[in-house]
Amino acid sequence: MKVALVHAAAVGIGGFLGALARYGLGGLVHRIHGTSGFPYGTLAVNLLGCLLIGILAGLMEERQMFAPEFRLFALVGILGGFTTFSTFGYETLMLMRDTDYLRVVANVGFHVIGGLLLVWLGYAVTTLELG
Repeated sequence: MKVALVHAAAVGIGGFLGALARYGLGGLVHRIHGTSGFPYGTLAVNLLGCLLIGILAGLMEERQMFAPEFRLFALVGILGGFTTFSTFGYETLMLMRDTDYLRVVANVGFHVIGGLLLVWLGYAVTTLELG
């Protein structure tokens, strides 16, 4: 029970820090680019998150750096709070590394097309004129 609580705290604290970092970076990029009509802040967060998860995963897996608790804190907590797009990129890369190309296509397709369809559905359901 104590170990699970420590793990949950590591993820929660990391998530808090990641969410603050996302807010800060997104705001900074928005101030630089203004209202250009393109979501540069989200793009910057997602691309930086992908770079960071690649660096950290490489150090953890290939060089055996950092304890499992740090992995929870950094990857699940900080980067999970920063952007889950980095996790999507990492998991897709692992499928590619395993040459599981059918699952690569399925993963990308379900996330991108399925995600867009569900955003559209959710938006459509909440903006219906009733009456």
